[in-house]
Amino acid sequence: MTSPASLAPELEVSEWIGTPQSLADLRGEVVLVETFQMLCPGCISHGLPMAKRVYETFRDVRVLGLHTVFEHHEVMGPAALRVFLSEYRIPFPVGVDRNDGEVVPVTMRTYGLQGTPSTLLIDRAGRLRLSAFGAVDDLLLGARLGMLLAEG
Repeated sequence: MTSPASLAPELEVSEWIGTPQSLADLRGEVVLVETFQMLCPGCISHGLPMAKRVYETFRDVRVLGLHTVFEHHEVMGPAALRVFLSEYRIPFPVGVDRNDGEVVPVTMRTYGLQGTPSTLLIDRAGRLRLSAFGAVDDLLLGARLGMLLAEG
């Protein structure tokens, strides 16, 4: 889904592991949000390693994680998430998607995400420019990031 005209909705986070972030405060920067669950094989094999590569390679891109749990809620709480992030050496801030009692957390519903991993790209003006479910090709992602950074 590409939606160049709409502002990206704020992330509904119950707590941050790392420095708290808001999309409003990040206007003027290109932002990549990688949504994941710690028990998701695709997140572990592709989504989070890709986000780490972006963090390490594109110093002008702000990378955020969003732990959005829509299954196995009881075993994927913040304490387990902290251990997971430490073990996998995740260097960027990670927010915990707010649960309001529904199966699917608030931000995941707001963005209409199909599952995890999902990658969101937000331009300097705060507009959602990419919402992709599943593995995103590194070359395609690098090209998109380069275009967004070049927009100034």
